[in-house]
Amino acid sequence: MRIPFLVVYSILFALPTVQAQQPQKPTASQIYHNLQDLNFLGSALYVAAHPDDENTRLISYLANDVHARTAYLSLTRGDGGQNLIGPEIRELLGVIRTQELLAARRTDGGQQLFTRANDFGYSKHPDETLAIWNKDEVLSDVVRAIRKFKPDVIINRFDHRSPGTTHGHHTSSAMLSFEAFDLVGDASKYVETANEFGIWQPKRLLFNTSWWFYGSREKFENADKSKLLSVETGNYYPALGLSNGEIASLSRSMHKSQGFGSTGSRGGETEYLEFLKGDFPTDTTNPFDGINTTWSRMKGGEAIGKILYPLAENFNFKDPAAMVPQLLRAYELLQQTEDTHWKNIKSEQLAQLILDCGGIYLEAVSETETINPKGMFKVSFEAINRSLNSVVLQKVTTVDGTPLDVSLKTLATNEGAKFEASIISKNEAPSGPYWLNKKGTLGMYNAPKHLIGLPETPAPEQVIFHLQIGRATLPISKNIVYKFNDPVDGEVYRPLQVLPEVTASIAEKVIIFADGATQDIPVTVRAGRDNISGSVQLNVPKGWSANPATQTFNLARTNETATLVFKLTPSNNQSEGYIKPLVQLGDRYFDKELVTIDYDHIPYQSVLLPSEAKVARLDIKKKGENIGYINGAGDAIPESLEQIGYTVTTVAPDKISEESLRDFDAVVIGIRAYNTVPQLEFAQTALNNYVKNGGTVLVQYNTSHRLVTKDIAPYPLSLSRDRVTDEFAKVTILEPKHPVLNFPNKIESSDFENWVQERGLYFPNEWDKAFTPILGMKDKGASTSKGSLLVAKYGEGHYIYTGLSFFRELPAGVPGAYRLFANLISIGK
Repeated sequence: MRIPFLVVYSILFALPTVQAQQPQKPTASQIYHNLQDLNFLGSALYVAAHPDDENTRLISYLANDVHARTAYLSLTRGDGGQNLIGPEIRELLGVIRTQELLAARRTDGGQQLFTRANDFGYSKHPDETLAIWNKDEVLSDVVRAIRKFKPDVIINRFDHRSPGTTHGHHTSSAMLSFEAFDLVGDASKYVETANEFGIWQPKRLLFNTSWWFYGSREKFENADKSKLLSVETGNYYPALGLSNGEIASLSRSMHKSQGFGSTGSRGGETEYLEFLKGDFPTDTTNPFDGINTTWSRMKGGEAIGKILYPLAENFNFKDPAAMVPQLLRAYELLQQTEDTHWKNIKSEQLAQLILDCGGIYLEAVSETETINPKGMFKVSFEAINRSLNSVVLQKVTTVDGTPLDVSLKTLATNEGAKFEASIISKNEAPSGPYWLNKKGTLGMYNAPKHLIGLPETPAPEQVIFHLQIGRATLPISKNIVYKFNDPVDGEVYRPLQVLPEVTASIAEKVIIFADGATQDIPVTVRAGRDNISGSVQLNVPKGWSANPATQTFNLARTNETATLVFKLTPSNNQSEGYIKPLVQLGDRYFDKELVTIDYDHIPYQSVLLPSEAKVARLDIKKKGENIGYINGAGDAIPESLEQIGYTVTTVAPDKISEESLRDFDAVVIGIRAYNTVPQLEFAQTALNNYVKNGGTVLVQYNTSHRLVTKDIAPYPLSLSRDRVTDEFAKVTILEPKHPVLNFPNKIESSDFENWVQERGLYFPNEWDKAFTPILGMKDKGASTSKGSLLVAKYGEGHYIYTGLSFFRELPAGVPGAYRLFANLISIGK
């Protein structure tokens, strides 16, 4: 996959350039739209819990209709969700969903903020959520976000008054926002951020309600609406050629890992906002009523407004460059103002507007995609002025002011200046998601204070072009990027990355030893620079042994790899632990692996993680050899089954037939397959007949929403939203003599120890009497669910439905989950 042209258009050109995006080249209509943004001095903050929680209609309305500076504060990065586009889960899924949120904001015109809260999975109550998250730390992050962003209006996605009725993360996000509203103006609360950003008091707090929160449309129609604001969010924007609903759907569709592709809507649409705190507006159709959002908000701003408002009213679509002298005058006046908050925001917007109107293009491109900490690299620069205005490139410096070897250059109309310079990086730390650099807790990421809240790690290397345009001098900061020409896609941009001189990885993250036999463990060493040599040792758990103790390698070119094979012998008894390759270069040691994420809808990602693999010596038996696997929304179950000796064959959905399934000992259907594989509607008869003739079909969890067929079993079976989110919840064995608990492995309560994230999800709540419920389990304060594992005899074979989260447990190397899964696909053998 390649880096795409991520969105059809870009709206907020005044925002800092997103890493590795195509350069912004706005049309006159888009420049006009940005000028309207420049002339609005007001901010709105939308608050919810996860990526995809946000109402993109309202965010787009605020950013594009109102022209407010708008941000979405997502408390988590969505690490605990499922992934419909690939095998990444947990931390790597969080990286993907972070980038999807950034892609959504580039589409709808908003900005993106986060806290350090870790999405540990579904939570039934905010009490549990806030205990795991560490309420005080997350609340401090919410306060930080508000004090730093300084919103006039805060809008909650969820209701703070409904604990226990929905996802605990959802309610918690509203509760924290509600509490923070009263804290941000008090200098004695969270003193550190009060000192750093100053105190702030938003004008009002609102709740983005709808009929859904009232239980039905009828109840909403009859409800008291005296405290509700209503805003029209279905308007059409001629400058963009899109309606607000169309922009919102494009934004929503960026959440591809969650399967939230959305069809655009046109025509009127109303959003409702319930007033919670602050000043109630006189005009209940305007969230900013009573707030000064004009240039007069700033001391000295009226003079700026007198220049800029007429430019918007009489915008020169034919020649935006003709406005540059007035924009420069406004820029000069802006630098003389005292309001540092709005001065910084509007200076960046105005400087970018001047560049866009003048057709001034600036770029800094590294000759290599990766550099080492404190390494030297060469950068190519391009600067061109495509207007009749006088533009002089005075100098180019690094961020700390170090001048580069670039001569003063007058940029004649449409004549580009190209030059090169060498830069020595001052970065000691490698690139990558900053929240993953240090180990956190189940509920909280560990992040440096100065980065808390940022959506991603800032670009590691930047330069500043110092331009003199007329009498004004504009410092223009640019990220140094990497680009190359692809034969199909043409010009492709990627972020410049600071990476270690060497990394090492083990491809299989869980390695199961079903007996005491020695296995080969390939360790791949990757060069992060030319001409590198060293040695690798494999650290193993107590009682295990690796041979040889160390191995040497020599790599001549950057990105070249060498595979070193260690022979690993497990302990004599059942045990588990981690093996970790350690690379030595001279007197330095390296213990990270490089993981890359490459999807078309987000920028190319390089992630450094601790290099390790879980190993487990299991007392496990199995029957049968050949397993057919029908892929669903993406999981690593096939690889896990191969670990314990099964031969797994992927069965294409359109090839499912009695003939194609005949030779399998069992057929396993991947997670959410009945939600994502349309062909299963027509394949169910073949699957049922396969079971009837003596086969075993094991179906993993699906959601009741958008099933391709309701006939997912040979007998009636109804799915629900029942789940057990506590991975430590007691499991009651309902049928201790049932074969799936006794053959070929004896399943006991100890097999449910050390499960991760949850027990299971979306259990059936109604089923035919032909099914036998095997296990009972419940969360604290809930009634026992018996639908996590159902087994039915059908003809000569067996049909099994399970909502147990095997898709998390097997890749995590949970021994009991392997033993139980082996029993399920061994039934009847």
